[in-house]
Amino acid sequence: MNGPVSLPQSQSTSILPSEFEALCPSPQLLPGENIGHYRALQTAIFRGVDPQSATEWLLAIDIAELSWEMQRYRVLRQRLLTTYRQKAIETTLRRLDVSESSSAVRSIAEFHIVQNALDWQLDPTAAGEIEARLQAHGFDQHAISMEAYVQARDVLSLFEALLSGAQLRRLSLLKEFNTFRGNNNAEATRHRSSRKVVLAAHQGT
Repeated sequence: MNGPVSLPQSQSTSILPSEFEALCPSPQLLPGENIGHYRALQTAIFRGVDPQSATEWLLAIDIAELSWEMQRYRVLRQRLLTTYRQKAIETTLRRLDVSESSSAVRSIAEFHIVQNALDWQLDPTAAGEIEARLQAHGFDQHAISMEAYVQARDVLSLFEALLSGAQLRRLSLLKEFNTFRGNNNAEATRHRSSRKVVLAAHQGT
């Protein structure tokens, strides 16, 4: 379902130096994801951490990928909740229309409930009418949202685990990046100090 995206020239630009392009794979975007948003996030990460060496660029690329992954999870989680709100509408309508119906009427009522929930999703006029009816019986938007969260709790737990895992990996990479940068800076400082000592010794002779 996902794969390399063929990019127009205007959208394929990156601040990644040409000598490090081989380190950065083609973006693996899902249908509906925006390559411009991906590039903007990637560029912001690159500018923020300002990688210099190949190792730093590898870490920065992974940090950007994890940041995009986290954004993807948040978008998918929101869409999941939208889907489960439709199911919550079904459940609430069922409480009103089926609970005291006879078995002969129940199957017909079930059909109309599913259809009404679909209309709520697709037709703004129908949605307003259905929500007004639910409101009249004490089911406001908060009640619908609560029902959606209850029904989606298992899948939401999965998304929370995915987000937490990506966040921990990103923090680990940032720590590794900073450690690597600090070690390089310390080494460069020692090298400059050694050169100054050598130059001073030569000048003194």
